[in-house]
Amino acid sequence: MEHFDLVILGAGAAGLFCAGSALAQGRRVAVLDHARNPGEKIRISGGGRCNFTNLATAPDRFLSGNPRFAASALARYPARDFVTLVDRAGIAWHEKTQGQLFCDGKATQITDMLLARMRGADLRLETPIETVTHQGDRFHVTGPRGAMTAARVVVATGGKSIPKIGATGFAYDLARQFGLRLVDTRPALVPLTFAEQDLALCRPLAGVAVEARIAHGGGAFRDALLFTHRGLSGPAILQISSFWQPGEVLQIDLCPDHDIAAHLKEARGRNGRQQVATALGAMLPERLAQALAVETGLAQARLADQNNARLDALGARVNRWRITPVGTEGYRTAEVTLGGVDTRDLDARTLAARAVPGLHFIGECVDVTGWLGGYNFQWAWASADAAGRA
Repeated sequence: MEHFDLVILGAGAAGLFCAGSALAQGRRVAVLDHARNPGEKIRISGGGRCNFTNLATAPDRFLSGNPRFAASALARYPARDFVTLVDRAGIAWHEKTQGQLFCDGKATQITDMLLARMRGADLRLETPIETVTHQGDRFHVTGPRGAMTAARVVVATGGKSIPKIGATGFAYDLARQFGLRLVDTRPALVPLTFAEQDLALCRPLAGVAVEARIAHGGGAFRDALLFTHRGLSGPAILQISSFWQPGEVLQIDLCPDHDIAAHLKEARGRNGRQQVATALGAMLPERLAQALAVETGLAQARLADQNNARLDALGARVNRWRITPVGTEGYRTAEVTLGGVDTRDLDARTLAARAVPGLHFIGECVDVTGWLGGYNFQWAWASADAAGRA
């Protein structure tokens, strides 16, 4: 039986960072993970360059049953603190858009930095966890390689998103075991899928992107939208997927800078012989303009032959496109998991379970889910630091 001050379950972003913060308190720390390599989500994030934080981080950029729960940890470990670590490690970075910070080089630089920061901890990979029990003032963690005890356990095993890199629902099982409540989980920051009749438009347009505006369920975003063979993706869609519920209708503005109907009427007055598709193509990608003209029966139609009602209908089809997704691509491609360990059962300053002294839950497994753009990594760093310092 080995003895530690702290055992961290999970060697992802939150687990690695928590280990470094705990070591700074002089603790003896072990980090366990069933994966072969640490920080797999870091490695694949941001197209391999890791969108490691967002300078605009604030509590209102997170979804949770308690919207203020994340405020304490985020305030005590802000984005600028992580940027300072990155700078000290000599990692070059750039701001892409809207406060999103990416590595200039490979995402694995962030993992290497975290591993250097936690040097002195006992990192054990390819180490499955079989049981976690609590007896007296100690936790017992067992696996096929033996057992260890610790005064504290931090659960940092993430959510269900991207199972191909080892994601499981382990954290939720453990929370249930210790009597903590759970908020229903579902894929978030995920592409949306359509029924067959709606794919008649999307499939031929796969790969076409436009800037779109979407407001739904309390979320409002303007960003790129991408047509796919299954439906829609792109940042605007990933963002709104966290706010959309099955059965709900989305309204999308495919050309937020223009009143399409007004533009077409103006174009009709200037050159009525112009085809509708050509006039539409002045504001939309050509393939999309042609597809919409075909869909509305105006493939070869001239502007002069269209009354105001028909142009209004076409304008509404672009500026107020109403569509009902049938679902999402699921955890296979979801960037994060919405829901998780109920924040009512956790202390906001330490991420400790109120009813189980010494047991902490951090990162994605908690019911705190950020917007797209580095917010979820910042929650990983902030929640991990809160638990590590505790």
